[in-house]
Amino acid sequence: MKRRVLFICTHNSARSQMAEGLLRHLGNDRFEVFSAGTEATFVRPLAIKAMAELGIDISHLQSPRHVLSFPEQQKDVTGRLRTLQRPQVANLNN
Repeated sequence: MKRRVLFICTHNSARSQMAEGLLRHLGNDRFEVFSAGTEATFVRPLAIKAMAELGIDISHLQSPRHVLSFPEQQKDVTGRLRTLQRPQVANLNN
């Protein structure tokens, strides 16, 4: 069974998208990986460029997602939730 991992940052525009791309690349299909933001915006072109320099294409991850759009995944990733922002920014209970 694949482990689910949800990476969260504020805008789902760089850090979480990059983390999702890295784990998809390095995890060799062992993980089901998602990323989301507390304020989903757009994926930064510099994030796509930086990952391309590592040989990882995250251009297909172009649709930023809001963290609350993953209710089932939130429940399933207990203990494996990865935040990439200050803890006080993300309030998942609202």
